[in-house]
Amino acid sequence: MRAQDTLFADEAPAAPPGAPLAERLRPQTLDGVVGQRHLLAPGRPLRVAFESGRLPSMILWGPPGVGKTTLARLLARATGAHFIALSAVLAGVKDIRDAVEQAEAMRRAGRATVVFVDEVHRFNKSQQDAFLPHVESGLFTFIGATTENPSFEVNSALLSRAGVHVLKALDEVELGALLDRALALPGAPMLDAAARERVIEHADGDARRLLNAVENLASARPGASTLGVAELDATLGEMLRRGDKGGDIFYDTISALHKSVRGSDPDAALYWLARLLDAGMDPRYAARRLVRMASEDIGLADPRALRLALDAAEVYERLGSPEGELALAEAAVYLAVAPKSNAVYKAWNEVRELVRRDGTRPVPPHLRNAPTRLMKAQGHGAGYRYAHDEAGGYSAGQTYLPEGLAPGRWYAPVPLGLELRIGQRLAELRALDDEAESER
Repeated sequence: MRAQDTLFADEAPAAPPGAPLAERLRPQTLDGVVGQRHLLAPGRPLRVAFESGRLPSMILWGPPGVGKTTLARLLARATGAHFIALSAVLAGVKDIRDAVEQAEAMRRAGRATVVFVDEVHRFNKSQQDAFLPHVESGLFTFIGATTENPSFEVNSALLSRAGVHVLKALDEVELGALLDRALALPGAPMLDAAARERVIEHADGDARRLLNAVENLASARPGASTLGVAELDATLGEMLRRGDKGGDIFYDTISALHKSVRGSDPDAALYWLARLLDAGMDPRYAARRLVRMASEDIGLADPRALRLALDAAEVYERLGSPEGELALAEAAVYLAVAPKSNAVYKAWNEVRELVRRDGTRPVPPHLRNAPTRLMKAQGHGAGYRYAHDEAGGYSAGQTYLPEGLAPGRWYAPVPLGLELRIGQRLAELRALDDEAESER
């Protein structure tokens, strides 16, 4: 018999033979669950539901491999409820109808039902709405599991009827305890201290990923002596951090990068950029975000920042990875240490909102185009003063906004970097305007 056939054979008899190790090691009691103490400790929400036998509808939100399905099964078992599991990836309307019919049959038999929907965010609005009347009538308790933010992915009507519990990625201590549990079983590989640490790093908070790694090691190296890091890397391949490339983890990390640059912390900017690239993000997306930061958060305080960000994007296009990533790192550091100004960003948004709310005011006659004799005869361009013909190249007192629109001071340069000088220049020009106005 091969080692992978005997590995963990004495565990969890409820799991079918040949099931993945993560399934065979699924906890059979609440005390066997690793992690989630903030929900399972005495007096905490899920522990209270477990002990009281009263199970409300809920959404379990958290990253992969943290026990969402396990908790749903254990909670159903604690209440003696019939458990129906659906996967929103595979299930359709017929499966929902079948679940409703099962729940009705269970109710006639005097038994409660829990309907568990994994990846509930994959259901569309109409599919999610199909659960509403049955949740409201108490036909079954609804438990949804999702790796995506339920605020965006779950219908508000369903969300209002289900409490949201946030599950956390397992920390290194919790993963270590789970790994020790697995390695203590017959047929498990033997790891030295460095290899053990690497497996925990590889799991990156995901219990399923950790157990899959152990199972792969047992399968690939049956009967091997103690494994070190070299053998581990050769078996498991490249160890990437978890990144969902479009979900909350991705956008939270992007947010951390942007806020580190805005907060002028070059070390943090490098760290979060490295995290994104390590998670498999397209470096071109990182380049686009850096360009956005240059225009939004640095602006005219240092106009070179935008050019440098664009240059970094071009360098990456020419060199690719990994050489081109250095240019992105240089841009991130430059943006972080550059003087910051969102003056243009704020002014632009204020003017856009004004234009959206305001009527379509006519262009003042002196600013209108006058390419023909007829248009000139109608007064187009009359009274316009050509700035290059005026002292200092500035037509003091001339207005450029529509009539009746109060003069705006939307752009307020910050006293940093180049905008310090821009602000001084604007003050000089406005003083000339005030002088011209007083002479009228």
